[in-house]
Amino acid sequence: MRSTPLPLLVAIQGGVSAASLVVEIVAGRMLAPYVGMSLYTWTAVIAVVLAGFSAGHWWGGRIAARPADAALRATGWALLAAAATTGGAAALLRLVADPVLALAGHPVAGITALCTAVFFLPSLFAGIPAPVLAQIAIARDAARSGPALGAMFAAGAVGAIAGTLLAGFLFISWLGSALTLAVVTAFYLAAGGLCLWLAGGRGRALGAGVAAAAVGLAALGVTRASVCDTESQYFCIRTVDIAADPDRPVNLMVLDHLAHGISARDAPRVMFTDHTAMLEALPRARMGERPFSAFFIGGGSFSVPRAWAHRGIGPLTVAEIDPAVTATAARDFWFDPESAEVLATDARRALRASPRRYDVILGDAFTDIAVPAHLVTREFFELVRARLAPGGVFAMNVVDFEHRLEALAALVATLREVFPAVEVWTAAAEPPPRARLVFVILAGEARSPFGRIVARSPAPTTYAALSEDYLDILLAAKDPVVLTDDYAPIDRLVGHDPDTRG
Repeated sequence: MRSTPLPLLVAIQGGVSAASLVVEIVAGRMLAPYVGMSLYTWTAVIAVVLAGFSAGHWWGGRIAARPADAALRATGWALLAAAATTGGAAALLRLVADPVLALAGHPVAGITALCTAVFFLPSLFAGIPAPVLAQIAIARDAARSGPALGAMFAAGAVGAIAGTLLAGFLFISWLGSALTLAVVTAFYLAAGGLCLWLAGGRGRALGAGVAAAAVGLAALGVTRASVCDTESQYFCIRTVDIAADPDRPVNLMVLDHLAHGISARDAPRVMFTDHTAMLEALPRARMGERPFSAFFIGGGSFSVPRAWAHRGIGPLTVAEIDPAVTATAARDFWFDPESAEVLATDARRALRASPRRYDVILGDAFTDIAVPAHLVTREFFELVRARLAPGGVFAMNVVDFEHRLEALAALVATLREVFPAVEVWTAAAEPPPRARLVFVILAGEARSPFGRIVARSPAPTTYAALSEDYLDILLAAKDPVVLTDDYAPIDRLVGHDPDTRG
């Protein structure tokens, strides 16, 4: 076995730790087009990766009991295996995503199973080197085993921090997920080759074969067409042409795995979904004939801002945190960026930063199937009320299931603590059992002077306000929690229904 100076061991340990955390962050980004980017997704990613690390550390501890050269050689092979499984992750995900999710049945089980199938082995093999390298480090000089051990632990922690920062702030946004995994694969190959060289002995031909396989798998992941048109810091963004007539284009925006808006080039005032139809028509009806200003929480395909700009309504302000979404809306959804002030920041932060008041504040921000938790709390609604002009109205989109309505009840209860009048609107039709329903909540100083409205989505559709008596009965039956900055379990309240597809 060749000489293994402590700085070299520290460097290998830090690099492996960094690479493994890069894979963890990329795992969440890569799963999003298939299962969304929710609390459930990140819970599954963290749990699976930690399980892989734990199993790898246990296995590495057993390897560390071997003679140093044999242990280091096994570590080299483990890193080559990490390279192969990491390099193949992108291709494997595309191959197994649909069958795994179909077999799992329940969405949460599907997220966990898919994450395990693709990312457990890379984490397992990346967890093996730590105990082996630590054992070699402390065995070099028994008198200085403590500092050596501390240096190895510090290297692991610093590497984890560096990997997290590099993945989140640099690699994904500049390289994309597949190319980021290719970089990690290359590092694992170099580290594995270094460990094998330090250990000495045979196996060069087999090692070269494993390395070639890893490179080939990584190249396959990079060269195959991405499921994303644009992979931003926030979303996997896709534009889907759904037009029946190629001369009259209609596009659908998909963020991660959910449709977030539809627009037609030649019909800017026509909405294509119930929620955008209500969000476009209800506040406009509340304002009557007078001009009004509006603040949009989330942009998406910018369908409503585009429609209102076409009607001459304004000024309009849109808080869309992802500049790539705004650029896609301008390129593919015929939104004119000059027709509104677009703020590339979180809506809550934007409202706090300026005392400006608006006649309409409209909420249409979603991550996965739920509104982000910090945009549904009592404290946020108090901020919204403070930013409404006299006679103004707040409108927000809500999704819930016919047999649950727990999220709807919690939002109504929370809004009632802030606003004197809270209404819930939905399609004026009997919903099928267990259906995924779309609601729009209106909140303000007074109730609407009308109880029904017809809007195009795209066919003329009647929408109606639920009665106050029904809302009172719903709240009494559900006894909902008031959502606060301290406790806002909106993901759990919306839940997932495996028998519902939408």
